[in-house]
Amino acid sequence: MDQINHTKVKEFIFLELTHFQELEIFLFVVCFVVYVITMLGNALVVVTITCESSLHTPMYFLLRNKSLLDICFSSITAPKVLVDLLSKRKTISFNGCITQMFFFHLLGGADIFSLSVMAFDRYVAISRPLHYVTIMSRGRSTALIAASWLGGFVHSIVQIALLLPLSFCGPNVLDTFYCDVPQVLKLACTDTFALEILMISNNGLVATLWFFLLLVSYTVILAMLRSHTGKGRRKAISTCTAHVTVVTLHFVPCIYVYTRPFTALPMDKAVSITFTVIIPVLNPMIYTLRNQEMKSAMRRLKKKLMLPPGE
Repeated sequence: MDQINHTKVKEFIFLELTHFQELEIFLFVVCFVVYVITMLGNALVVVTITCESSLHTPMYFLLRNKSLLDICFSSITAPKVLVDLLSKRKTISFNGCITQMFFFHLLGGADIFSLSVMAFDRYVAISRPLHYVTIMSRGRSTALIAASWLGGFVHSIVQIALLLPLSFCGPNVLDTFYCDVPQVLKLACTDTFALEILMISNNGLVATLWFFLLLVSYTVILAMLRSHTGKGRRKAISTCTAHVTVVTLHFVPCIYVYTRPFTALPMDKAVSITFTVIIPVLNPMIYTLRNQEMKSAMRRLKKKLMLPPGE
């Protein structure tokens, strides 16, 4: 009887982003700069909203949570990518890979739910302006944020619970630069067809439906704004446009990755880089460059920080 090797995989190996060392150094510099800008940009949003009393409203409370999510989400993959770009051998332990996937889907799921809460916040602000502060009280806003994090946790636990029983005994090379379900699932030593369908349903179809519902929600909100006039209307349209842009940037790569069979395509790495590196750095720019309140608050904060002690 043939002996089959069922040795458990202890680590996974990431393939190189490029075979040219000079290009890897260039990519390291670019990724490092983008990561630093992501951290500083989102940290500036968090500090500004925390320190400026004029921004202590439900909308900015939710925006601060979004920036915190972006800081955490970027830190799941970027530091490891930076280390690997300078390393000859790019590996991650089995437990490290599972941990990375857990936090990746925890924060990614929380991000999706937080975008939904932000859409609800805009709907209440425009449809029920007189009751907005009552409906979106600090306690209710906190509860909605906690619910979004809980939703991300449940989503992530489902992913890991489905993956952990699988046997990984053979190939351990991942054609990517971070651990995610599609790539890791393909390395299992068992038939994963049914599980792949389940994962596509859990990730891809839900993301597509959620994206559609959010677009419908913002369409309804923008339609309601037709009856408004003046500065308030322009401000609301600007805010909603920024939200729609962020929703689109977040969901389109997500739908591309999770709504199709888990097979490698030439565009995968480019989409993954966009998803994990580029989008988090764009979010604070989108939310602040079109927002006069945020820009004014940042200028006031800058003046406060530049004042000599005692003045």
